[in-house]
Formats: sequence, C-alpha cells, structure tokens
Amino acid sequence: MRTLTAVGHRGDPYRFRENTLDSLRSAFARGADAVEIDVRLTRDGVPVLLHDDTLKRLWRHDVRLDALTAAQLRELTHGRVPTLREALAAAGAGRLMIDLPGATYEAARAVVDLVRACGARDRTYYCAGPRTMLAVRAADPGAEIALTWTTLSPPRRVLIDAVAPAWLNYRFGLVDRELVAALHADGLRVSAWTADTRWAVRRLLAAGVDSITTNRIDVLTAERARAGR
Repeated sequence: MRTLTAVGHRGDPYRFRENTLDSLRSAFARGADAVEIDVRLTRDGVPVLLHDDTLKRLWRHDVRLDALTAAQLRELTHGRVPTLREALAAAGAGRLMIDLPGATYEAARAVVDLVRACGARDRTYYCAGPRTMLAVRAADPGAEIALTWTTLSPPRRVLIDAVAPAWLNYRFGLVDRELVAALHADGLRVSAWTADTRWAVRRLLAAGVDSITTNRIDVLTAERARAGR
C-alpha cells in the first residue's frame, strides 16, 4: 500500500492565520509531512508568504503587495508576513510545497534561486498551473513539480514532457479511483486539494491518492492512521 503525504494548506489555518510562521509550525507539530505555502514578491523582489495580491483580506490594508517594499510590508503587518527565507528556516527538515500564484517568469526564477541559495532544494517542491511550472522547470531542471490541473481532460503529452512533473495536483472533487489508477500507470503521483471533511478524506484514501492537502491537518492525520497509510 502506498504511503500518504499529509499537507497542511497554508499551514494550520483553523488555529493560526494562514501563511504565518505560527501556522506553519503548528501544522508540522500536528503531523503534517509538508506544508503548502503561497509565495509572492514585494516591490523590491523579496519572496514573502501571501496568497492574495493585496493585504486587504488578511491584514486589513487595501494595498497591493507589489506596491510595498519588504521593509514597508514588515511595518504594516508588524512582521507577521514572513519571508520565504524565514519560512524555510522555520520548517527545519519539513517539506514545503511552494505555490506561486500569478508568478511571472522572473518571480519564479527568484524563488527557485532563493531556495537553492538556502540549501533547501531537497525539501521543497512547487505547484501551480502550466505556465508557472514551465518557468520553474526552466529555472531548475531538477525541481520537483506538482502540476496543478483543474479539468478531467488530461494534460497533453507535450506538456507533460516539457514540465516533467512528479505529481498531478487536482481539486479533490475531480479525483476518483479510475483517474488515480490511470495516472499511476503513467508513472505520476496524485495530489488532491483541499479536502477538509472526514468524508472527503476517506473517499480520497479509498481512491489511492498519494497526497492530500487540507486545512484540517488533525482530521487528515487521524484518518490516515485509521487507514494504515
């Protein structure tokens, strides 16, 4: 039986604010094998953890991240938005799944270069859509990639050959046993996001997925233990 990788979605967001060091540490403390984080660049090119392109939802400042320097961001959020460098240090030996929402080619390269400079290449992998993952592949021919795919129509072989993903990363409602079996036959691992109910987690476990991303890492790790995976 395949083992299951338990991934905390932006950390442990039901206990701590998403994409913060407290959230990341909590997810690992509660049994996560990896934590998915979102990384964007400040105006001066510093990779930081933030999903949205503005600070409005999480930090109550209606300002775009790319309008702020790293120093200005730190002042506005009292240092609560960590840099990627800080997150890599806080994760220790834990793995980070780096999502790159809206990343340009240059932003993807900046993130990949920082991961390499921090000596964290072996404990990070990347997820996003085809264009961004092509940029990551160009920046690091050996990067581990989870290609995010949002339709049941399979990726074309030319795209798979160009991106060379280790994983296909699907919204959990699209995943069933037949899809998983077909992807496994092609040598690909299957990652599913974002499953938060016991019913959804059990269905994915029964389908044979290799990884589940969740906002409720406690539920996932309990169900994984029950299933012996």
